[in-house]
Amino acid sequence: MSAAPKAERALWGLLAEFPDADALTHAASRVRDAGYVRWDAYTPFPVHGLDDAMGVRPTRIPWLVFFAGATGCLGGVLMQWWMNAVDYPIIISGKPFFSLPANIPVAFELTILLASLTAFFAMLVFNGLPQLHHPLFRNERFRRTTTDAFFIAIDAKDPRFDVEETDRLLRGAGGTRVEWIEE
Repeated sequence: MSAAPKAERALWGLLAEFPDADALTHAASRVRDAGYVRWDAYTPFPVHGLDDAMGVRPTRIPWLVFFAGATGCLGGVLMQWWMNAVDYPIIISGKPFFSLPANIPVAFELTILLASLTAFFAMLVFNGLPQLHHPLFRNERFRRTTTDAFFIAIDAKDPRFDVEETDRLLRGAGGTRVEWIEE
């Protein structure tokens, strides 16, 4: 029996429920091997090995945060050097115009500021946030994902998505119930 389409709204994708974390991990590797790219797995708790089964690759966010922090540190040191040694040099108690230890607090603060702002905004951009509504939130069974249910949802915009083939794949991978999700 296939997921029955409902004609009221456009198709968003298919949602399959799995009995436990092991079945979900097995199904995730089958979906990954089938070549789907626009899909996700939902669990009530972190599942060891699920990222590998899904083929999740490391993100670019750590590199962005590192370069933003380095830019903040270098910018803080250069800004203080310019202000103290070049733009407005003042001799104070015979000390040099520029001394690195005295400039560490500002450089440290700019490092943390730029790194944290970059992490925050990169997370928003890469996750497509803010997203005030998602079609899965209308599904009554999907609400159990925070308590005791395991799901895989495949987006209809996936290049490999075909209702019948995707439904067959999810059922063959152990999906106990495959549902049609509307936009």
